[in-house]
Amino acid sequence: MADYVLPLGRLIDSFRKLPGIGSKTATRLAFAVLNLSEEDAANFASAILESKNDIHTCPVCCNLTLEGLCPICADAERDGSMLCVVETPKDVMAFERVREYRGVYHVLGGVLSPMNGITPEMLHIKELLSRLEDDTVKEILIATNPNVEGEATASYLARLLKPFGVKISRLAYGLPVGSDLEYTDEVTLHRAIEGRRPMNG
Repeated sequence: MADYVLPLGRLIDSFRKLPGIGSKTATRLAFAVLNLSEEDAANFASAILESKNDIHTCPVCCNLTLEGLCPICADAERDGSMLCVVETPKDVMAFERVREYRGVYHVLGGVLSPMNGITPEMLHIKELLSRLEDDTVKEILIATNPNVEGEATASYLARLLKPFGVKISRLAYGLPVGSDLEYTDEVTLHRAIEGRRPMNG
């Protein structure tokens, strides 16, 4: 960023590292930060550092949490027999907005993508299998996104989970092919949960 003084250039470069942020948006965001009051800028920086330092992975479901179990795993009112497998913590947030699903979750941490070098060992699949050892889970709803990688991951999991004898279902789509759960409205997602269909491994 030779056109800008060094600290501003570094700030623009930092914003450009975020997904979906190009040069123009990064520049606009950097100048917006410059226009913040000193207090707001300090709070902004503090929020980034606190999020990075304080948030970690739930030891059970691999969702985000501050300490110990995440609030969902720690909630005795949730139905532990129903396990919804999602790609990211953002998908958990999408389901929780619906307020109809009362089961628990498992966050894979991504999807299988051989072209990008993402293999099963890089996802939280081993942790998923360990949750089936005590026979609490009766149904697994595979809720990966309806795109090529999401469908491939769902098929892989269905084959892997079949020997455990649990019911395996997939969201009914209703959801546009190629869409992401985090951008899906509550009514569409609720109908997808209600209309879930069995999967054959």
